[in-house]
Amino acid sequence: MGAAGTIALILAALFAGAALYINVAEHPARMKLDPAQAVAQWSPSYDRGYVMQASLALLAGLAGLAAWQQLGGTLWLAGALLMLANWPWTLIAIMPVNRKLKAGAGGDTVGLLDRWASLHAVRTLLGFSALICFAIASQFLR
Repeated sequence: MGAAGTIALILAALFAGAALYINVAEHPARMKLDPAQAVAQWSPSYDRGYVMQASLALLAGLAGLAAWQQLGGTLWLAGALLMLANWPWTLIAIMPVNRKLKAGAGGDTVGLLDRWASLHAVRTLLGFSALICFAIASQFLR
């Protein structure tokens, strides 16, 4: 599989696992708080998670592109593009919601947090889709 493929697979797995944790554990627990506390918890959590997930998405995407260049195979390219798609998705779809939450959502806090969770679930889907591409490309699932 090569070093780049191994790195892409590992980083995609880390990204997908972190994204899933946010959707199935962290965010549902956050939503048990009252809205003001929920957004107060969300803000620093998002700031820390953003750095981690942005880095993992970028590095996994670049490693996937390197594996594609070294090994060929459209699944390496597809996985890389899926990982890199997290960047425009975050900037175009999620950032407007983030800005509203950080500015103080007022009475719409719960709605915005629910919207954020739905948008974040797309990141989870992108991560697992890339992971599956990388796993098949590496013959891990064959």
